[in-house]
Order: sequence, then structure tokens, then C-alpha cells
Amino acid sequence: MTSEIWQGPLEKIDDFRWRIPKSYKPGMRVPGIIYADEKLLKDIKQDKAAEQVANVAFMPGIVKASFGMPDLHWGYGMPIGGVVATDIDEGGVIGAGLVGYDINCGVRMLKTNLQYEEIRNKIKDLVYGLFSDVPSGLGSKGDIRVSPREEKEILVKGSRWAVEKGYGTEDDLECTEEYGAIQGADPAAVSDRAYERGKAQSGTLGSGNHFLEIQAVDQLYDRGLCDAFSLDLGQIMIMIHSGSRGLGYQVCDDYTKSMIHCLTKYNISVPDRQLACAPVNSPEGKAYLGAMKCAANYAWANRQCLMHLTRKVFEKVFGSPWQKLGMNLIYDVAHNIAKIEKHMVSGKEKALCVHRKGATRAFGPGHPALPERYKKSGQPVIIPGDMGRNSYLLVGTQKAMEETFGSTCHGAGRVKSRTAATRSINVDMLLKELESKGIMVKASGRGTIAEEAPQAYKDVNDVVSVVHNVGISKRVCRMRPLGVIKG
Repeated sequence: MTSEIWQGPLEKIDDFRWRIPKSYKPGMRVPGIIYADEKLLKDIKQDKAAEQVANVAFMPGIVKASFGMPDLHWGYGMPIGGVVATDIDEGGVIGAGLVGYDINCGVRMLKTNLQYEEIRNKIKDLVYGLFSDVPSGLGSKGDIRVSPREEKEILVKGSRWAVEKGYGTEDDLECTEEYGAIQGADPAAVSDRAYERGKAQSGTLGSGNHFLEIQAVDQLYDRGLCDAFSLDLGQIMIMIHSGSRGLGYQVCDDYTKSMIHCLTKYNISVPDRQLACAPVNSPEGKAYLGAMKCAANYAWANRQCLMHLTRKVFEKVFGSPWQKLGMNLIYDVAHNIAKIEKHMVSGKEKALCVHRKGATRAFGPGHPALPERYKKSGQPVIIPGDMGRNSYLLVGTQKAMEETFGSTCHGAGRVKSRTAATRSINVDMLLKELESKGIMVKASGRGTIAEEAPQAYKDVNDVVSVVHNVGISKRVCRMRPLGVIKG
């Protein structure tokens, strides 16, 4: 292990929380709070993520703290695994770098009524079928083509556009964050270049850490919740991880550049130009929010289309309609987004702009934003791991509402950059190792397999253990991978 990059102060609050004091840097408006145990903290200290947690604490209007989740790692301006909320009435800001380049990169999880024994001899057929029928890889283009008019419809309607085209059901919308479309999207705020990049990418998986995975439930943590979700050991699940593709990337790129002038215009002082931002209620803030919502809706429509294609492959392999196979959506959550939400701050309800970058919404039981079916349990929280270990289903908690604006971690979190992973991983050995664990992987290139090797990530079991033990989300069940499609 190399010497630690982070040399600043970290005060231990308890076994799972650490504080960067406000006094660390003149200009910090609030402290930084990092959720981690001793083991994960060692990884977090290896890059500049903790420094970025402190930098985010400079944001005008920030309330409570700048939060870092246990999957924390260095990112553009704000770390991945970061959560920050700003008070709109107190000049609170919104920033493109605080959401990230892949707007509404997120994950959806389907259950089936299939058991492992029923599919063990069909995993190869499923993996090859999915790899063939679900377009993946950098710049991938899909069969679901849309006209310019329809593209604008997608940006406003999100998943509903796909459902209206026959790519899903009303139940799918109910089981999607924001019901598959965040209100207030403004297609006029999206550049021609962003439209151009997005028009052929609906229903495509994309590259990098995006994946489609067949999994089996291998551990139950809460029998009551598992029964409520109709889940049992050996049950086959499917996880789809994708985002807003080139359209979302371009929206972020456009606004990170245009927001730099806002620092001077609104007299905002931040220690890193990548944290360029604008007051939420300013013309620039409203324009970005309208464009970001378009990209978020595009991503929800995209994952809806990907689920449709996945259901079709299962129908082909099993010769049965997806409804008979019980391929129902449990939930779909965003990992990179800014939302206007109401939260309690110092005993008062406030309208906040909550940025979650590499973090998952985790609303507790009874929250009005949740569909009736999840009012009692709390919001389903989906945490994918790497392709060699596990993934999790959790639920949100009241403690998350009180502590982290209803937020938790989003995945394992990288410990090696893509370049470092490519240099150090032997792909043939890795594929043999995965095969020995009963995991079949298909990717558009060997480079992707190296970049996404389990060794490039923290152990998701450790990450989930922290958020469960601290109480900001609660474990329901764990899955192990069987077949993995990588972009």
C-alpha cells in the first residue's frame, strides 16, 4: 500500500463515522462527515476523496455537513460517494460537477420466479442471448430508434414513453424512482450536441462499469422483509446498471463549462473550479436543473428499454411469457442526480437541493414519495458489487432521513483506476477464476474486463456492513453473480 495521500484531520465520532472539522480549511461552512470503518478508511485515505469532501463544504447554502459514503473515491470536483444538500432560500447552489457526468447512472432490479436449479444449464444461452440482443459497449447503438420529436418526448416523459411504446407496464412505473420521470424537464435547455449524442442510444447498455447481471439470492437477512418482497434463497434476480449515455455526459460537459462564469457573477468562492455552481434560483441554476432532469428522464427510459429487451431474451430461452416467469421490477434508483426535496433542518422543514453523486436515495417507511407497496418497508435500495462478489437489496430508514437527507451508498467504490487495473490484471487468469466460481462473463472487449476486475473495487460486503450498522439503510438479502454482460 502506498503512503497515504490524505494527511488532514479526521476525528473519530464512533466506529463508523469520522469528522473533518470545519477548522481544517478557512472557508468551510460545515464539517465533513465520512461513513467508514477502519478498514475502508485506509482505502479512502489513498486518494483525494477526503480533500474533496472538505472542498464541497465551501458550497453556498450547504446545510448540516458534506457527507462521504463508505464507497467514497475521488471524482470530478465532488467525490463519488458524496452527498450534499443546499438550502434554496439561503442562496443554496446547484453544480453540474456535484451530480457528475453520467446523470442518473442508476440501477434497476428484477425478480423472477425461477430458481437456480432451473436455469443452471441455461446460463450460457441467457448470457449469449443478452449479449446479442442488448447493445453494449462504447458508442453502442440500439434497435430502438427515435425521431427528433420523439427524443424530446423521452426527455419529458422518461420511462412512460417506453411503456406507451409497449416496452413495459404501469407497474414498472410505480416501481421506479420519481415514477420514471422527474417533473420540470426543459428540452430547450439541452444543447444540439447533447441531442445528437443521445438520439441513437436509447435501449443501450453503454461501457465501463455498466452491466447486466443474472444473480441468485444467497443470503437472507430479514425474513419479514424478504417475505414482503416475495424473495427466497436460490431465487433468480436480474440487475441492470446504465445511465443517460452520451446525452447526459454532454449536458454535464456543457454546464460545467458555462457555470465557471457564475463563480464571479455570484461572488462564489470555491477551492476547485470543478465545483463551479450557480444559485438554484438563478437563470443558470434553473437552466441546468431543467437540462439535468431531461438527462435523468432519458436514463429512466433507457433502463426501461433495457429491461424490455432482457425480458424478451428470457422469453426466447424459456419459451414462456415474461409475466409467467415472474419478471417483475422491484425498483429502479438513480445514483447521480440533484433533487429538490423537503427535509428537516434544525427542527424546521426546508426546501433543499440534495445532490447525490455515487449515492442512493434511501427514504424511510411512510415517506409520501414512495408508492403504497413500499410505504411500510421503506424504499428499496439496490447496491451492486463487482462481478466477482455480491450485490445487495436494502431498504431506506428513518435514521437516513434524520442524518443523511435520506441517502446511502451506491456500490462497492473503486480502489484502482481503470488504467491501474488494466496494467495489473491478467484477463485470462481472471476469467478462469470467475469461471471456477460459476460466473460467466461476456464483454465487448478484454480491456473492459480488466478495468472492471473485482480487485479494482472495495469489497461491497464491507461497504454495506457500514451503512447497515450505522442504520442509514437496512439489509434485506444478498445476491451472487451467475452471468455478467459488460459494456
